[in-house]
Order: sequence, then C-alpha cells, then structure tokens
Amino acid sequence: MPVSEFTPSPVEPAAERGDIRHDWSRAEVQALFDLPFNDLLFRAHGLHRQYFDPNQVQVSTLLSIKTGACPEDCAYCPQSTRYDTGLEPEKLMEVEKVLEQARAAKTSGATRFCMGAAWRSPKKRDMPYVVAMVKGVRELGLESCMTLGMLSEEQAAELAEAGLDYYNHNLDTSPEYYGDIITTRTYQDRLDTLGHVRKAGMKVCSGGIVGMGEAAGDRAGLLQQLANMPQHPESVPINMLVRVEGTPLAQEADMDPFDFIRTIAVARILMPASHVRLSAGREEMNEQMHALAYFAGANSIFYGEKLLTTPNPQANEDMALFARLGIAPEQRTVEAPPAATDPRFYDAAAGA
Repeated sequence: MPVSEFTPSPVEPAAERGDIRHDWSRAEVQALFDLPFNDLLFRAHGLHRQYFDPNQVQVSTLLSIKTGACPEDCAYCPQSTRYDTGLEPEKLMEVEKVLEQARAAKTSGATRFCMGAAWRSPKKRDMPYVVAMVKGVRELGLESCMTLGMLSEEQAAELAEAGLDYYNHNLDTSPEYYGDIITTRTYQDRLDTLGHVRKAGMKVCSGGIVGMGEAAGDRAGLLQQLANMPQHPESVPINMLVRVEGTPLAQEADMDPFDFIRTIAVARILMPASHVRLSAGREEMNEQMHALAYFAGANSIFYGEKLLTTPNPQANEDMALFARLGIAPEQRTVEAPPAATDPRFYDAAAGA
C-alpha cells in the first residue's frame, strides 16, 4: 500500500492490547537495546504504525515563564543558582505577555503551548498567575502544558481545575544514577508529583535526559521506570544533554547518535501508545538523524528557537524538513478536562 494511502489502525483499549505492558524487567529492556540496529528499528517502526500515522508529528512550543534562580543542583541545568553560567534571572512573566507568545505559537503551527518555570515548586502567591495563563492558553484553542517543579496534591488539583492538559515532570535518569545528577530532591519526590498529577486527572509528560555520562543500563533503567507506571505517560520527552559552560556536565563527551536513536526506538516499543518527543539537543542533530528518529518512533517535537534557555532548530528548518520527508504537523482537538464527577477522572486517579 502506498504510504500516502496509509490509515492507522484503531487503537484498542490498553487492556485489550498485548503490546501495552507495565511489567517490563530490566533484562527485557536491555535485550531490546542489544538488538541489531536494523532489527530494533524494524520492530519499533512496525509498532509505531499500529498506533500512529507515521507521517504526522505533534508540534509544541515551549516558553520559559520564569527563568533562573532555581535552588536545585541538577548537574545539567544552567538555571541553577549553584552554577555560574552567565544566565540573567528573570521574574515570572506577566500573563498577557505569555498569551502573546501563545498566539504567535499557534500562528506558527503549534498545537500545544508549554510553559516552564525554574522553581523547586510554585509558591502560593504564584498560583493565581499560572492559573490565569492556563485558562488563557486554553481559550486560544491550544493544548496547555506546564512544568513548575514539584507539586502538592492541592496544587495539582488547582491546575487541573483551571484546565491544564499536561504536566511535565521528568525522571531524568535511572534510580541508580540519579544521585550522581541531583541531590536536592529524591526520585520518590518526582514520582510523588506524578502521582498527584494523575490523581488530579491531568495527562503526564515525563521522560529523561541521555548523554549525561550514564551507562547504557541506566537508559534501560529510565525507560523501565516510565514503562512500568500504572498508566504510561501520554508524552515521553527524550532529551539529549545540552552542555552549558559553568555546569558540572559542561565537558561531558558526545553521545553516540546511534545510541540516541536506540533510546527512541526502545521507548516506542515499551510505550507504543505514547507520543515520544525529540526535545533538548536537537540543535546538535543533523537532518538525517532527525529523519531516523522519526522512523524509529519519535512523533513529537518542540518547535521554535529556544527551549527554556538553550538553542533549538529554527522553526522554518523543521517545516522544510517535514516537507522533504512528507511529514505533516499533527492536528489536535482541544477538549475540556474531565470534571471530578466524570468517570474518566476516577479512572485516572486509580492509575496514580
């Protein structure tokens, strides 16, 4: 069948699909990484086509709504107060300025607008402003996503009530390697925040960063953690380390591009119904690597010139490559979030 005539098969409920699992062993995940490269991509791409149109990619735009002055010690992050990276801290943006950026993102073809703040966790005084941002973005007909650090159960409920679609909170790496990267919050802290997000009925965006000096087994460990959640993250960003002078990882060696593509492919196999996003690090990827990542199962990107504080490929370059590959931006319909009386709310809470 010509690719132009492709129609993805209807996705059956997760309980009826044998390829949706939540019980992967570390050995099974490592065995996928160890497959011959062509065999791995063949398996990942075949599974990708069962769940998605292989010629559509979801497009998001990310805006830093509060930059720098973060008290955490994440070894990769230029926004930490512990490292001298030359970054000038900026206060929380005004709501209308955020919405101006959201309008521009929609005009440029984004369907989801993501907002990130360099906080350990939002303070009570911050919540009315971020709630107003969420409501404003939703009124524009865009999906909304935020990453604000750790959330309490009450804060998650407040964001859900405002209509927030997605909350991003990455696990970053495997539980074993985590302490080498971050000491100011625990792995369990991260899992707790994701649990609060699920209980509130929001969708989860959670992935990690590769190329931070971790062993191959740590990549398997990261993906195992994500795939064995009671409900897979709807969005799984795979970031490649962006080395920033002044951070502890500034001199980290380049990651083998094939190892990165393997990570994308294994994520697709483990979480076949999730969007797998090419996130930070795309500035270092050439067109051929982008194309291979899309074939391996990546079907979401951040679009625009900057990801929080680090460079990203120019938007027109992405669209030009899409045209050459026959890829179109995925079109999304924004729905109102489920109310607490909606059965879907309780289904989501039960999966937390």
